[in-house]
Amino acid sequence: MDILSAELEKYLDRHRTSEMDLLKKLEKETFQKTTQPQMLSGGYQGRLLSLISKMIQPKTILEIGTFTGYATLCLAEGLPKEGKIITIDRNEELMYLPKKYFAESKFAEQIETKIGNALDVLDELEENFDLVFIDADKSNYINYYEKVLGKMNSGGIILADNVLWYGKVLEEPKPNDKDTLILKEFNELVAEDVRVETIILPIRDGISLIRKK
Repeated sequence: MDILSAELEKYLDRHRTSEMDLLKKLEKETFQKTTQPQMLSGGYQGRLLSLISKMIQPKTILEIGTFTGYATLCLAEGLPKEGKIITIDRNEELMYLPKKYFAESKFAEQIETKIGNALDVLDELEENFDLVFIDADKSNYINYYEKVLGKMNSGGIILADNVLWYGKVLEEPKPNDKDTLILKEFNELVAEDVRVETIILPIRDGISLIRKK
C-alpha cells in the first residue's frame, strides 16, 4: 500500500531544503554496496530528522539501528558542541561504511558507535537522552521502547520508524507475520501510555513522534 502517490512524493521532495553533499555521497554508496538500500532514511526523511534535532538541540541522542549512518549524520546536525550521539547496530561487517562517513563529517568527535545486541547495550548505558531514534528489528520495538523510556529526560522525544509497515497495520495480519503483529501492538501501547504524548506522521513508512511527559 502506497501512503502517498509517487507524484506527491516527488513534489514534496522538490520542496525541501537540500542535504549536505556528504549525505548524497553516502546515499549513492549505500545503493552501490548494500543489498537493502531502501533501509536508508533518504533525503526527505533525513531533513525531518535534522529539523527535529535542531529544534530540540539535544545534548544526548541515542540511535538504535545505524545501518550506513545516514540518519545518524542527520540527527547529529542538531547537536550543540558539547553534545553527542550514541548509535547501536549489530551488523559488524557493515560498520566500516558508516564509520568512514562519520570520520569525514564535522561530527566525528561527537559520534560514538556501539556494536552488539541493542537490548544488552542499553543495559550498559548510563546516559539519559533528549532524543532517541528507533529504526531496528521490529520484533523488539516494544522492548526498545520500554527500556529507552526509562532513560529519557522529561520532555525528551522518541522517534520510531516504520510504524505503518507498508500499510499492513490496517490489515488483519497472518499468524506468522510477527512484525506486523508487534507494530500494531506497539502503536496501541504508545497511544494508551499515559507517560507520553504521541502522534504518527504519515511520512514514508510512518514515524511515531513520542514526547515523554
